[in-house]
Amino acid sequence: MAPTGLLAGARARILDVATATPPHSYSQTDVLDLYGITDPRIRSLFTNSAIERRNLTIPPADPATGGPRMETQGELLAKHRESGISMGVEALENCLKKLGASVDDVGYLMCVTSTGFLTPGFSARVIREMGLPRTCSRADIVGMGCNAGLNALTGVAGWASAHPGQLAIMLCVEACSAAYVFDDTMRSAVVNSLFGDGAAAVAVRADEPGGSTESVGGAGSEAGVGGEGPQILKFSSLLIPEALDAMRYDWDDAQGKFSFFLDRDVPYVVGANAEQVVDGLLAGTGVRRTDIAQWIVHSGGKKVIDSVMVNLGLTRHDLRHTVSVLRDHGNLSSGSFLFSYRRLLDEGVVRPGDYGVLMTMGPGSTIETALVRW
Repeated sequence: MAPTGLLAGARARILDVATATPPHSYSQTDVLDLYGITDPRIRSLFTNSAIERRNLTIPPADPATGGPRMETQGELLAKHRESGISMGVEALENCLKKLGASVDDVGYLMCVTSTGFLTPGFSARVIREMGLPRTCSRADIVGMGCNAGLNALTGVAGWASAHPGQLAIMLCVEACSAAYVFDDTMRSAVVNSLFGDGAAAVAVRADEPGGSTESVGGAGSEAGVGGEGPQILKFSSLLIPEALDAMRYDWDDAQGKFSFFLDRDVPYVVGANAEQVVDGLLAGTGVRRTDIAQWIVHSGGKKVIDSVMVNLGLTRHDLRHTVSVLRDHGNLSSGSFLFSYRRLLDEGVVRPGDYGVLMTMGPGSTIETALVRW
């Protein structure tokens, strides 16, 4: 029986998660050398980022310079669309395959992105590309940033709870290499050293009356213990308005494109408020922080991870998947926490009754959390 204080009747479950990345992976040194970056400060920033590789969509070489061609804002938006659809379709196909489900089973699709603007959005385009039912309900969350995966999961879980037995999908699609500016400044170098491209799909369903937990499509899901995923128990948010400008997009007149800005104090803002939002998440549930067996935290960057770890009293082992996703893929924006979740599932250590906390952080500044139980 769930502890008191949890949302009564909120029986939405995470059934499974799948991911996708572009085909080309680059080391940090590869990127520096491709772009001919010799500034020792920038090279140090890249090589001391705790990131070894990232999947990126880098343009072909410019014959005049020998380095990758500088893209216009229009070309970046086209990359966002084309790469995003390709990654998103692959992630969703992988997710449905894991479930043993078909496109006809999808009743709701919510797509999340912050790396470009597109109307119609990814939801309509993925529905057309994959042949999902025309009756599939859909929504797009655009521009919320790295925290948006949990913002969207709140809505997806709500839809699933209102439509028990029907399959809902959240799809995070982030072509971060479609949001780069190269201008030899430390401001742009911070962003260019950190983000990678990737997509992640998570399947959610609420049990039908009577508590049925059969997998969609009749096949056993890999996502949980005994063929069922964890129940989503509660969400909690914290907005830090005094840090509103710490993470933002600005229009760069000189470059003719959008430029993302990260304040150097972001890790400390996030860390200083992490305890408050987690305490709010657990308040009234009867669950203590020491009861949390699994921590799935956004791979926001080395300093962000360290700050969260220190302020919540966690260990490197607690955040092992967060750290390894950063190492292998960089910051994947809204889908980062789902890449970590996938690694937890592949590890096979989750036990029945385990509690988990999901945490994402992003512009606002915002910290989003969710409490789940297997």
